[in-house]
Amino acid sequence: MFTPIDKETLPRREHFDYYRTFLPCGYSVTVRLDMTNFHAMTRAQGLKLYPSLIWCVSHTLLSHPACRMGVDGDGNPGCHDVLHPNYTVFHEDDHTFSDLWTEHDEDFAAFYRSFLSDVETYGSNHGIKAKPGQPANFYCISSAPWLDFTGYSAAVSGDRLPALFPVITCGKIVAENGRETMAFAWNISHAAADGWHTAAFLKDLQDLLDTVTLHL
Repeated sequence: MFTPIDKETLPRREHFDYYRTFLPCGYSVTVRLDMTNFHAMTRAQGLKLYPSLIWCVSHTLLSHPACRMGVDGDGNPGCHDVLHPNYTVFHEDDHTFSDLWTEHDEDFAAFYRSFLSDVETYGSNHGIKAKPGQPANFYCISSAPWLDFTGYSAAVSGDRLPALFPVITCGKIVAENGRETMAFAWNISHAAADGWHTAAFLKDLQDLLDTVTLHL
């Protein structure tokens, strides 16, 4: 569901208009998530890391309205009640990737099964969009497990506006000094979120990764 926002009551109404029309821009932040506890938990539970992490990101987004913003046909802001993950799968045969999406479900086991089913059904399809019917309320998340990086930026050229929804890229898990960390790049429109919103989301995500136990 998309709920319109009355800009007169939006604390960031001037910021939204400024960064949406006068100075359209987004920003990128790369942090290192501590994956030690979460990675150990997924191994102990026999879970695949990628869908488990995607569920955690989608779940955390539910508590952060600024990260679920969108616009209607007239460009007026609103908030989606949920964002569904649009994620990438890699093709070993030609080293390309394709987008898939899976509807978010707060029941982890239901989401996990749907994810595996979507990958089995559509994962071998080549091309940018491997699964049809992508909803309007989605966000992007991808993985580059071969690469450890310290910075990342996703630029939009021409006259296109930066997407209001988050665009996330995960890197390689690296072990050092008894801990496991992973680069996590977060890109979002400045019209939707400031640094405070990003920091709050990242803190909640890290707290979840440190403490959650997922079950099928």
